[in-house]
Amino acid sequence: GGAFYLLLLGVVAVAMVVVVLDEWRTGIRLMGGSLLLAAVVRLLLRSRDAGMLAVRHKLLDALVLVVLGGSLIFLAGSIPEQPGF
Repeated sequence: GGAFYLLLLGVVAVAMVVVVLDEWRTGIRLMGGSLLLAAVVRLLLRSRDAGMLAVRHKLLDALVLVVLGGSLIFLAGSIPEQPGF
């Protein structure tokens, strides 16, 4: 579980670099995708093997991760481009 957690943290770190490099939509989508991947990993691993991905019950953890990841992806696609930025 710890290896998956570190992998997900690495993806989020890369996404933050992408956001800083003025590709904020791509970076936010990458963050959202990592949260969706975390939800899948949380569902597949037993609670004792999930490491820091295990906070509460398996289904609640996965549901929260799916909602947050899906929301980030939705918002990155729905915010209109701002002229001059």
